[in-house]
Amino acid sequence: MYFCRLYKAVFILYLVCFGCYLLFTRQPDYLDGEKAPAVIHWIYDSTAKRTIPMAQYNTGLKNYAIDARYVFREWKEGERTEVIYETGSPAKAAVYRFWGYWITWGELIGSVVLILALFQVAVAVTKNPTPEAVMDQLEVKEEKKRRYKE
Repeated sequence: MYFCRLYKAVFILYLVCFGCYLLFTRQPDYLDGEKAPAVIHWIYDSTAKRTIPMAQYNTGLKNYAIDARYVFREWKEGERTEVIYETGSPAKAAVYRFWGYWITWGELIGSVVLILALFQVAVAVTKNPTPEAVMDQLEVKEEKKRRYKE
């Protein structure tokens, strides 16, 4: 029963820490960024030597286009989406989608590996306590605490 509560606490702590990490590390910044509507157009890229999906958007002053490719993301010609950019450098934008902006492959795999490794370390440290440590734990008696201080 104790381990079940421990697992829940560790999992909740992991979700809170990972959520805070995601909120404050997005580039362009979510809190300061501006959003703009965009349209997907397949454009020939001379460096990749093939056509790739580009999200074209307008900031009010100039038109921009950014690469919209990402793993497991499929685009159709003319599909509408949204981009997020910083006002100081509108050419550095990102497609504003959950998969690719908020959650990326590297961060997801890295965080899962990290939580599993830290969990294994915690289990290894607490698995086989020394007999002295067990005796110390058994000898500790909690004092009765008074409800009100005198």
